[in-house]
Amino acid sequence: MPDYDLVIRGGTVATTAAAFPADVAISGERIAAIGEGLGEGAREIDARGRLVLPGGVDSHCHIEQLTASGLMNADTFETATRSAAMGGTTTVIPFAAQHVGMSLAKVVEDYHAAAERGAMVDYAFHMILCDPRPEVLKEELPPLARAGHGSLKVFLTYDRLRVEDAQFLDVLEAARTHGLMVCVHAENHGMITWMGKRLLERGYTHPRYHVPSHPRLGEVEAIHRAIACAALIDQPLMIFHVSTAEGAAVIHRARGEGHKVWGETCTQYLTLTANDLDRPGVEGAMWMCSPPLREPSDQEALWWALEIGTLQTVSSDHAPYRMDETGKLAQGPSPHFKAIANGMPGLELRLPVLFDAMVSKGRLGLEKFVELTATAPARLYGLHPRKGGIAIGADADIAIWDPEREVRIEQGPRWDNAGYTPYAGRTVKGWPVTVLRRGQVIADHGKLEAVPGSGRFLPRAGGPAAAPLGRTAPELDPARNFGARLRG
Repeated sequence: MPDYDLVIRGGTVATTAAAFPADVAISGERIAAIGEGLGEGAREIDARGRLVLPGGVDSHCHIEQLTASGLMNADTFETATRSAAMGGTTTVIPFAAQHVGMSLAKVVEDYHAAAERGAMVDYAFHMILCDPRPEVLKEELPPLARAGHGSLKVFLTYDRLRVEDAQFLDVLEAARTHGLMVCVHAENHGMITWMGKRLLERGYTHPRYHVPSHPRLGEVEAIHRAIACAALIDQPLMIFHVSTAEGAAVIHRARGEGHKVWGETCTQYLTLTANDLDRPGVEGAMWMCSPPLREPSDQEALWWALEIGTLQTVSSDHAPYRMDETGKLAQGPSPHFKAIANGMPGLELRLPVLFDAMVSKGRLGLEKFVELTATAPARLYGLHPRKGGIAIGADADIAIWDPEREVRIEQGPRWDNAGYTPYAGRTVKGWPVTVLRRGQVIADHGKLEAVPGSGRFLPRAGGPAAAPLGRTAPELDPARNFGARLRG
């Protein structure tokens, strides 16, 4: 009788600490043993010459999400998560997005139904709060937190999404009460509005002008403001999609001053630049995202920020819109840049593009690749040790990589539904050839093996990363504010 259900035999296992030769044995859905010369498996996978890595955790992706203007992005849970599986990602955290006037509880309920129909990898949700009315924070948020929704997101820009500073403080206080991580899109709304208006008035309408319409100083100011608000409440904060050297520097300084602030950047900010938007007609719209792509010097600063720990994760910010009337051209065949949906596909190619940059080209190395793309996001969002690592007792979410395989990325449809990729023309070295989710092969040598609805919801708390420091600002301390009790 076999000792295990499955043994991955003879590969090189990598964790955040080391890479070493070992077999990995799986019983049921979990890793049962790691070592050399393990017993027989009912099924075995020959991983000689391969790397055995944890399945990726993409902690920032937009799936089957409606915009505030009523535009649905290109991917359903089925199409987005099949692309995740084919690219080596086994866990995603997309967004249950509330818009003004909506019930947050109803939004989450509907999003669960969509995920249950289509998801092929495991998933949790961030809750987007655009309308933090008192009844939402006091009546709807507590049961959602208890049900395992451990994080929420707010925007400091966009007309129909942003929260004012006072609302942001209400959200931070509610999150602190319920132990939730708060994530923020930090850009200065006034600067974006002012610059966009001036550009359009002067006839600068092409997609490339999306870049100057989002001043880099707007990211710097908003990150600083968000951290200040979080410090007043003593609430940890995640800054999403940092795109500039100066933005990373604000986070670096705040962490050095003892603030509990985390930072994320995305594949596109490390590998693409503003020049990618400078194309004929509306072609540059395929490279429009927010914040926009920046300069080569920003890439270098962001790589350094990842190396020294200023930024902790690299996500895809997958936000797919097709280049047709259902997506980026919804307002006509030649829209000005303010009328084009922001966002790019990236869920499938996040890991291959990063592996090529970090491992094949020697930028940060294999252990750091595992940390930034799997282990750190799992830890930050309350999913570790179940997800994000290869360890006894963890879910058997594993990607087996051929580190020598070279793949040229061609333009055109991929496993998602965007119809294009911003990474076309690259040749990457290193590719996930077999992917397992909870011990089941879901992708194997270019063939999808998963079925829609086989992914599972992952209830979680905010976890240690979301725990307050226990510092009370003087203005909230009765001993220092003349006896005023402002908490609770």
